[in-house]
Amino acid sequence: MDERLALYEIAAEHKLDSRALGRLQEIAGLGSEPRSLAHGLPRGIAVLAAALAGLGIVFWIAANWDTLGRVGQFALLQGCVLVTCLAALWRPVVRLPMGLLALLAIGGLFAYFGQTYQTGADAWQLFALWAALALPLCLGARSDVLWAPWALVAMTAVALWVTAHTGHQWRALPDDLGAHLIGWAVAFAVVAALGSRRVTGAGIWALRTALTPAVTMVTLGAIGGLFSRSVAGHYGLGLALLVLAAVVLARPRSFEVFGLSAVALGINALLVAGLARLLFENRSGGEPIGELLLIGLAAAGLLAATVAGVLRLAQRAVAQGEPA
Repeated sequence: MDERLALYEIAAEHKLDSRALGRLQEIAGLGSEPRSLAHGLPRGIAVLAAALAGLGIVFWIAANWDTLGRVGQFALLQGCVLVTCLAALWRPVVRLPMGLLALLAIGGLFAYFGQTYQTGADAWQLFALWAALALPLCLGARSDVLWAPWALVAMTAVALWVTAHTGHQWRALPDDLGAHLIGWAVAFAVVAALGSRRVTGAGIWALRTALTPAVTMVTLGAIGGLFSRSVAGHYGLGLALLVLAAVVLARPRSFEVFGLSAVALGINALLVAGLARLLFENRSGGEPIGELLLIGLAAAGLLAATVAGVLRLAQRAVAQGEPA
């Protein structure tokens, strides 16, 4: 609940005048600087500067592609990786921004290597190597500043791997089920690893960053299997996987409101898509008004029930003192 609104409610209930309300706001600290601002603002600016510096290096090399030469470009990127890693190791105060800059520089180095030598490697291999080389950096920093972008890199590698093993097409045919299952398993393994905060040091934002593309990957793959010529196994397995994830995230010890909401949205999409296929598969003709109305009512009912359930679980978590 918003503290300022709560104070206004208290003032209205006890009929406080403006002077008493001002004193109440002063006691609550609403007029003073937030306690975390002095520590968080310089840290946030440093992280933003590191991100901009990393992107600036990549763009500067691209703008001077012909003037630097191959040796100069490689030397600049490798030197940037080395210097930032040493700075992160040497000075804890700059560990996070320098670690982020090193992570971006590793990606730029691999991208330049792939563009220069044209090794014929699939794109997923470059992203996988990027994630593997940046993993010790993230384990050392133990912060979402590095884990969140690392999660994006790892999930991109998984998605590109699935694409490479399905004929380099975004499809969900029955013969592609094995590749999709492996990709889904790896994606949720990354999510589970980032959820082990004692081991990785990752926080809530890294978990959410990994969970969102994982749920998207499963949902789109399952819908693709549903609307293939004959319903592929992707649909049932994807729905079962999301239901299992929802059960895990709904438990008091592992409750996470954003993650549960994302998984529930994926389940809703699959259920509504399944109903749509069931209704339209054997239609004989005519106007589909009745079917569309039924689908709309079912989607609205599912959404309302899902929101009510998530809110009830969130209130339970707050009452038990669990982080939501």
